Parts: sequence; structure tokens; C-alpha cells
Amino acid sequence: MNAISNVELKRPVWHTVLTLILGFWFSASLLLDWVIMPSMYFSGMMTLDSFATAGYSIFWNFNRIELLSAAAVLTSILALSKTQLRWYGGVAALAVTLLSIALAFTYFLTPQMCATGIDLNLFDSASEFPVSMNMLHGLYWSFEAFKLTAIGLIFGWCWRQKSV
Repeated sequence: MNAISNVELKRPVWHTVLTLILGFWFSASLLLDWVIMPSMYFSGMMTLDSFATAGYSIFWNFNRIELLSAAAVLTSILALSKTQLRWYGGVAALAVTLLSIALAFTYFLTPQMCATGIDLNLFDSASEFPVSMNMLHGLYWSFEAFKLTAIGLIFGWCWRQKSV
């Protein structure tokens, strides 16, 4: 006699949503940071007057996608906390931190960097980047490194939950 087994591993839909959003967000961030912006810089677009405006429009769109991704990650984690017995509060704290970083990028860093960039006179050889622009770039890259690390940590937690 042949018995048909109907045993499946049922994963909550929020787990799948969380995994897909984290993968999308991580890859989109790497694409923007390591492909799009460096290619714009090395192609000489930075010497154009419209560089700050073009950068702002790219980041304006991307920041809205980041806000949606951060909100979806937080929602997925909170929904999973109601359905899973193994819940770690540190993951929710990372998700709230990711949402805070996305809000800081959208409403503080991008407008400030654009405003500082518009005031630059790139054709004057004596003018250098203002200290505030260097500080904003440092802050941006610090937040970006923490964001990518947090996304990786949440993805690792999500992956471990899959195997349990």
C-alpha cells in the first residue's frame, strides 16, 4: 500500500513578505550606493549645475521606497510576533531603528545635502566642499552602514526562523 503524506512546512505569509522586502531593500541600497551614484560621479555629472537637483530627485524617489520598505519590515515583524512563539524583541528594535533611519534620510539628510550642494561653486578652483557637506556625507555613510548591517541581522534572524 502506498500512503500519501500531506505533511508540509507551512510558513506564515508575513515571513515570506519580510524575506522578499529585506532582499529588495538590501539590493536596491547597494545598487544606488555602489553603482548609480559612483557612475554619476565618475561620468563628470558632478561638474554640472544640475548635479544637486538630479541627486535630490533620485534620492527623493528612493527615500520614499525606503520608507515603504521600513514600514513593511516593521509591520511584518510585529505580525510575526503575534503568530510565533520564538520572538526576539531586539529584532523589533532593529526594525524601529531602520524606520528611524529612513525618516532621517527622507526628511533631514537628503534636503540638507541638496541645499548645501546647490550653494557650491564647482567652477571656482579655490572653493572646496564646505565642512557641513563633509559632515553630512559622513553621517549618511554611517547611517547607511548601520542600515545595511541591521537589514543583514534581521535577514539572518528570518533565515534561522525558516529552518526552525
